[in-house]
Amino acid sequence: MKKLKFILSGGGTGGHIYPAIAIANELKSRFPDAEFLFVGAQDKMEMQKVPQAGYPIKGLWIAGLQRRITFDNALFPIKLVDSLMKSRSIIKEFKPDVVIGTGGFASGPLLQVAALRGIPTVIQEQNSYPGITNKLLGKKANKICVAYDNLERFFPSGKMALTGNPIRQDIIEIEDKKDEAVQYFNLDADKKTLLVLGGSLGARRVNQLIAKEILAFAAQNVQVIWQCGKLYYEEYKHFGENANIQVLSFIDRMDLVYAAADFVISRAGASSVSELCAVGKPVIFIPSPNVAEDHQTKNAQAIVDKKGALMIKEKELDTQFNKMFNDLLANDAMQNELSENIRKLAKIHATQDIVDEIVKLVKL
Repeated sequence: MKKLKFILSGGGTGGHIYPAIAIANELKSRFPDAEFLFVGAQDKMEMQKVPQAGYPIKGLWIAGLQRRITFDNALFPIKLVDSLMKSRSIIKEFKPDVVIGTGGFASGPLLQVAALRGIPTVIQEQNSYPGITNKLLGKKANKICVAYDNLERFFPSGKMALTGNPIRQDIIEIEDKKDEAVQYFNLDADKKTLLVLGGSLGARRVNQLIAKEILAFAAQNVQVIWQCGKLYYEEYKHFGENANIQVLSFIDRMDLVYAAADFVISRAGASSVSELCAVGKPVIFIPSPNVAEDHQTKNAQAIVDKKGALMIKEKELDTQFNKMFNDLLANDAMQNELSENIRKLAKIHATQDIVDEIVKLVKL
């Protein structure tokens, strides 16, 4: 069999990058001598994260349209043409067998060029409400791997496969990592641990809430691991002087932090929701209201409807958070019910199922 070549593109946030890396890792385990190339936006976090995962990456000069009139918007047509031309030369030179897009600005021009050249393309759509790039690409893609039901209004139903979102393999088996996690994060094994996740860039409103509740958590004998995001680290790092609080800009060992946690407060981005289903801890979702079509609320609501999590909207935080958290902390039966129900929604074989779809295209 000839040596296979795959191009993957996804970026802007961890929610697009990590699924792409997970898919590449699974492909590599099946085709050890395959060649891989990632394509990202040249000033975004994928330019660091992908090489750290051991894969080469090329950057496109691309960014999204802003919702207001800006100089960047005026440059958008130039950037788009430049990215299409660069995508064309990358594809011509690398000659991929399949091109896979997991969302983000760079995947647009790349998959567009691949489809025009007759190269099989796969879209992995993580959200309950697709972004504009994937909606446009869906018309020409060979296969669209989705994580939620009822996406027929956005994509041709014959092209869709319900696979779930790729999740890091190391977080699926965390039951026996609790002791290691307590040591790694230097925690008190006799205290409950709250994990706070604001997404890879952090979340201002979540950070404001945690800063306000710090003394309340301490009074309840709860220790906190608070991922505030690199944008906010300087503002909040002084809270880490408290023995009960660890303030981190980024968490490298997600498997251990999930193993350590008794409760989680999290945004409701697609990757976070999928990981938290696999982890099976009691969760309070605080969806970001600043995303397209309010898709984070829809992501969280899908879990809440199955009694797998609690959700609170940003505008209700000041009036309702305290009661919600105290009720959860005091109610073991509720904690167990949430854990059991969210775990039932996990699609732990998502990465393998997506790669099965890619392999079918290779065989064609």
